[in-house]
Amino acid sequence: MPRALPSALLLSSGRPARGAAPLAAAAALVVALTSASRAQDESAVKRGAYLFAAADCVSCHTDVKNKGARLAGGRALKTPFGTFYSPNITPDPKTGIGTWSEADFHRALREGKRRDGAYLYPVFPYTSFTGMTNQDIADLYAYLRTQKPAVQPDKEHDVRFPFGFRPLLWGWRTLYFTEGPLAPVPGRSAEWNRGRYLAEAVAHCEECHTPRNFLGALERDRAFAGNPDGPDGQKAPDITPDIATGIGKWKLDDIIEVLATGTKPDGDFVGAGMAEVVDGTAKLSDADRRAIAVYIRALPPHRATGK
Repeated sequence: MPRALPSALLLSSGRPARGAAPLAAAAALVVALTSASRAQDESAVKRGAYLFAAADCVSCHTDVKNKGARLAGGRALKTPFGTFYSPNITPDPKTGIGTWSEADFHRALREGKRRDGAYLYPVFPYTSFTGMTNQDIADLYAYLRTQKPAVQPDKEHDVRFPFGFRPLLWGWRTLYFTEGPLAPVPGRSAEWNRGRYLAEAVAHCEECHTPRNFLGALERDRAFAGNPDGPDGQKAPDITPDIATGIGKWKLDDIIEVLATGTKPDGDFVGAGMAEVVDGTAKLSDADRRAIAVYIRALPPHRATGK
């Protein structure tokens, strides 16, 4: 009886060993699927990084003033209702969002709710982020998962009575919150709709540039007309095409230039708050900066009021 040939010889001979072909095919399929999954993950992270820049997440979630770790939260956000502190959004499992699922993250942005179902304060601009697509929210989550974890517990908000009572937010949300995503407007160009999506949902420009009522809700009938009491007491200017108080004299290229470099038509530079925003919009593509400019130029003009 002949000696058995080594399996390597059987696999390399003219006649494959029984079961070798299916095993090889299965192995090849696993490799292909793994490579495709890895490429898909890398693509999602890359898209998420782009959205992260557009949304300027790093500015709110990093306490630069006190040399805090990147995205570890702790930045004080002063409002008429008290001082809120941004949370840690690094992947740290104990003090950050390391144990958050994609569904948890999606719920926060789409519904404005914490993991336990409690309402988030609208100082976190979920009222704008709710307009983002499911895919963009998932990509942003994928990017945040790749960031360096930082151990830093969240600070307690210092909110005036009775605004710290979260159940009251039910009434506020009933009046002022509309869950997304943001739907394209029929009859408008793809470029205009893209600019609207970036300006309203991702970059959440209205959150600073729209006046608010006595309950802190955006006065959407005067969208982008400026806010004399903007974040941290900074005045956010009117960016509608109003000639007197807005940017009605600006050309399309002037808006694009501000988004790219922070340089205004008179050669001056934007202020500190907008400079942080420009750090993000400078990373956008030329096409996306132009889309935002097209949308802003097409806004109805509103005369800025207030101090």
